[in-house]
Amino acid sequence: MSKTYVAVDIGASSGRLMLAELVEKKLSLREIHRFKNGFVHNKGHDRWDIDKLIEEILIGLGKIKKAGYDSVVLGIDTWAVDYVLVDQKGDKLQDSISYRDNRTHESIEKLTTSLSKKYIYQKTGIQFLDFNTLYQLFEEDKELLAKTDKIMMIPDYIGFILTGKAVTEVTNASTTQMLSLREGLFDNNLLKSVNVRQSQFPKLVEAGTILGNVSQKLVKKYNLPQTEVVTVATHDTASAVIGTPALGQRWAYLSSGTWSLIGAELNTPENGEQAFEQNYTNEWGAYGTYRFLKNIMGLWIIQNIKKELSNQYSFADLADLAKREPPFQQFIDVNAARFQNPENMIAELQAYCRETKQKVPETPGELAMAVYSNLSLYYASELSILDDILGYHIDSLNIVGGGSNVDLMNQLTATVSDVDVYAGPSEATAIGNIVVQMITKGDILNIYLARQIISESFEINKFVPEREKYPNILDDYKKFLKNEKYRGGNLVDS
Repeated sequence: MSKTYVAVDIGASSGRLMLAELVEKKLSLREIHRFKNGFVHNKGHDRWDIDKLIEEILIGLGKIKKAGYDSVVLGIDTWAVDYVLVDQKGDKLQDSISYRDNRTHESIEKLTTSLSKKYIYQKTGIQFLDFNTLYQLFEEDKELLAKTDKIMMIPDYIGFILTGKAVTEVTNASTTQMLSLREGLFDNNLLKSVNVRQSQFPKLVEAGTILGNVSQKLVKKYNLPQTEVVTVATHDTASAVIGTPALGQRWAYLSSGTWSLIGAELNTPENGEQAFEQNYTNEWGAYGTYRFLKNIMGLWIIQNIKKELSNQYSFADLADLAKREPPFQQFIDVNAARFQNPENMIAELQAYCRETKQKVPETPGELAMAVYSNLSLYYASELSILDDILGYHIDSLNIVGGGSNVDLMNQLTATVSDVDVYAGPSEATAIGNIVVQMITKGDILNIYLARQIISESFEINKFVPEREKYPNILDDYKKFLKNEKYRGGNLVDS
């Protein structure tokens, strides 16, 4: 009989516990508990309330026990790069600072005066983002670092609190921009540059490692089921890629949520000159793979628009309103730094369009269409870059995550990129979390069979290019990205 599995899947805005079972080679998945997440400004920085997240996990496990489950297997995935500093007693020294905090905005320039960008990229293969752990540690309080016994990534810290056992899982560790591609260890020169030591990180483990059982103290206090914790691919994007059905011959993936992460799954890293120039990353995946990808701002922009419109429209409402507007009325660099954490996203988008002398989106539908159509163009642009770097043509794009539900954006992406788009499952991150547990416990043989099960268990929608529409729009957008000058609907040279 198949075991019962639980995915703890926590993103930047919410978290949930998903219950899963494998019945007659079909994967069933249902949400048991959902809770909000978000950073708050406290003691001079934007910080996460990790204690509250752990409390919510325990509440969710309590619900599972009340539903009649006495024994479960559990895996944890969260966002990447952020960490908790822990002292010798196992207590956290401060609430974790969010990657969206502004403390690291100039840190790349500061740190790379002593270590070149090329050195860092050749060592790690990781793209330069100012919120990478490397730059966060560079700006960290030196007195706190001196008191730190262990530096733990967020999901590893949660696992530590639940089980008392500390590890550093590699799919998340790779995002720190301190893990050596070739040696599988943290690079000593990079560690020295931010005043930390190898010994301050718990031992590195691969996805699919059994961590241990939730402590009996917690089981009794919260009336929990007996829970065995498996260290899955703890970076949510790594789990999402595992949960991708991998349809098409030469497929790429797009994990579409708060962030959009577009790329290909490789067996060997690609950290050559072109990858460096295009700022592509080689994050470690499960089962010896690499996630060769690019970070794009993603649905974060739409999430902020929804909030700034007082949440009077659902995401589905905004997509429906967008359908009534013509696409591509303006070109927007959706990955521009100004959209990372502005005071007001709508005002920032409108200011961008005014500055580039383009049509300013005003209504909710116009705003939503501006974002969706420009995300589709950015995806298409990155797919063409991916073709050039890899030396072959990507013929299909597998879109997973919340963005896979936006049919409008899926169709625009298929058309402007001229590739087939397979959309779904939307719960790929939780599914990837679950299948690593199932492989570890012997319910599924390997990742290839897991992806076959995924494709047969969940609805996957196909979108084919409408080749007669929007001719040359992608070429015009690429030109715009190069010079960001737009005058009266006509691109001009810099």
